[in-house]
Amino acid sequence: MLGGPWLWLHYAGKPLATVLIFWLAASAQPAVTVRYRRALLAGMALSLVGDVCLMLPGDHFVAGLIAFLLAHVCYIVAFAPGSSAKARAGGLTLIAAVALVNLAGLLPRIDAELKVPVFAYVAMLATMAGVALARAWTPALSDAMPRSVRFAAAGAVCFVVSDSLLAWDRFAGNIPMPALLVLGTYYIAQWCIAESVLRR
Repeated sequence: MLGGPWLWLHYAGKPLATVLIFWLAASAQPAVTVRYRRALLAGMALSLVGDVCLMLPGDHFVAGLIAFLLAHVCYIVAFAPGSSAKARAGGLTLIAAVALVNLAGLLPRIDAELKVPVFAYVAMLATMAGVALARAWTPALSDAMPRSVRFAAAGAVCFVVSDSLLAWDRFAGNIPMPALLVLGTYYIAQWCIAESVLRR
């Protein structure tokens, strides 16, 4: 049973890690643009709110879901500009297919009152990942800032993986080592997104 400093580490570890990743994005130089950095920092701040909601005693799942949904809105604001229509269509179609497969398996297991919030969250997550892929698949952007677009796309895909694992563990309960897999992919996602602030 956790106690003393171990209990503190258990509850403080996740938000502290998010704060460190926030600092990484805030200090990256040279940045892609000031607007890009600000949008990502807003998303990471909202992710921190979501982290805290999900780790508090009691069931704050919907509050955490809303915080992360708003975080993805911020990431969309960062990732969407400049991508081609063809790349957006490809990215959004691919991620939408993944989302629909997940939803087909999960919706029968989700309580009725959670179906709408979960569906709204999945739609926003899929949009975020789709526009991040579109950014990487647009030659004008990938040629100008190859490192940034690749990190953003990798982070977005890892976010989809992390949230898919989290959803299956919460609603189906059949994910092995859920803490390691969910948190591992989540931190990789946020770290990659933070690294995408760096232009070169």
